[in-house]
Amino acid sequence: MQLISILTLLSSLAAASPVVVDGLAEGPSGHEVEITGLAFAGSGCPAGSVSGQLSSDLTTLTLLYANFVAQAGKDISPSNYRKNCQLNVKLKYPSGWQFSVFKADYRGYAQIPAGDTGTCKATYYFSGDSRQISSTMTLKGPYDDNYIKTDQFGVESTVWSPCGLEGLLNINSEVRLSPMDATKPALMTVDSTDLRFTQVHYLQWQKCTK
Repeated sequence: MQLISILTLLSSLAAASPVVVDGLAEGPSGHEVEITGLAFAGSGCPAGSVSGQLSSDLTTLTLLYANFVAQAGKDISPSNYRKNCQLNVKLKYPSGWQFSVFKADYRGYAQIPAGDTGTCKATYYFSGDSRQISSTMTLKGPYDDNYIKTDQFGVESTVWSPCGLEGLLNINSEVRLSPMDATKPALMTVDSTDLRFTQVHYLQWQKCTK
């Protein structure tokens, strides 16, 4: 996997003290959640094809892809009809808390002829936990435009980070065209992914239990 060097972070932030409102404990502020590492691999994100930018408060990670493009049509190899990227995001957060899957935006472009379909799918899970949650968007042709896919999971999500100070979040995303032997040219891309780690809007927190 390719390691993004920009993720050498500043010194650790102070641990959070939960805020109590009407007897209910809220989560940490989000600024105390650090992205401490990122690795990636897959047919849609080969080495050297992904660039990343981390926000100054360490809560938003934007990834830009150069080769995340699925294609189908005459004289195009069937191996190109599906492209995927496996991301491993290492997080550090206050002791005594855990969080569920955040919100993510996928932006791209699709050119799909009538009768064909394009699919963008993402699956989220934490290392060491067999539970996972997925989100799928399907575009039906004819379609020739940009698209945005937003994944947002509510408090009913059963995918929670481990209790402690660190967790490894895995995100497997893919774009796929159907049928794979389409006679007319078709393509679907992922241009960027914004991963936001901001408690107020995108993280669901709960206290760890013994």
